[in-house]
Amino acid sequence: MQKKSIDPPANADVEGEPAKPTGLFGAFRALPKDSAPKALLVALIVSVIGGYLVSSSAVLLKPRYLANQEREQQAYLLEIVKRQPGMEGLFEAIEADQVSAQVVDLETGEHLPELDPGEFDQRQAAKDPAQSVAIPANRDLANIKRREKYAKIFQVRTDDELKMIILPVYGRGFTSTLHGYLGLAADGNSVVALSFYEQSETPGLGGRVSDQDWLDLWRGKKVRDPAGNVRIGVARGTVLASSPAAPYEVDAISGATWTSRSVTGLLRFWLGDDGYGPYLENLRSERAGS
Repeated sequence: MQKKSIDPPANADVEGEPAKPTGLFGAFRALPKDSAPKALLVALIVSVIGGYLVSSSAVLLKPRYLANQEREQQAYLLEIVKRQPGMEGLFEAIEADQVSAQVVDLETGEHLPELDPGEFDQRQAAKDPAQSVAIPANRDLANIKRREKYAKIFQVRTDDELKMIILPVYGRGFTSTLHGYLGLAADGNSVVALSFYEQSETPGLGGRVSDQDWLDLWRGKKVRDPAGNVRIGVARGTVLASSPAAPYEVDAISGATWTSRSVTGLLRFWLGDDGYGPYLENLRSERAGS
């Protein structure tokens, strides 16, 4: 009986050699190891996979990042509260009962009770054209270009008496955007504390904007002069006690001229008519009428 011959597969070499790879993957494997197309393709595959992993991690970790950021901001907020004279012993009560948040209309300074402070994202509002306004260049002292229409402010009260107002402030520095809180006494004109919780200025220079020794210099400074002009700011050098600017200015940060000017700009912007000025004026009027 004649045996039938079995033809080898079309992609097999003769005399028992392994089959040659076929398809795109086979063509890729067949390329020499030092082939430029092969190297480029490997790089492309690695970058695509790496990008996918990075983007996935960012999405998964974002809630945790936002939660940590919120806790950090709250810690700075409470630190300002503790600096108010007489508040240290009431810290626990203040944390639980006496710090209240409210959203205000920056144009009118009026409280907007229909907006829930817990749901209002001030940073996101500043980026949203529908929730923000463009700032004319000649008035943009904070160098932020757009300003949110509404802001979330905090009040500290004991026995229903207003003790302190805490205002979020921010502005462009030398290498980063400075984000902080400014604590004012109930008169709206005396600084209780200034704190920056987020900044990436040059370490050892502008980065000293977060040094507590320098921040302590702000305590007791006045926002406006008797004529109503916003005078608060950083001096060009050292403030002399006998200087007319002494009630309003603190010493400059040595070697950080740009950052020092930025702090002056952001404070004067947010305490002026384009920032919290209308809100503070409303408070003054309420106090005068009470």
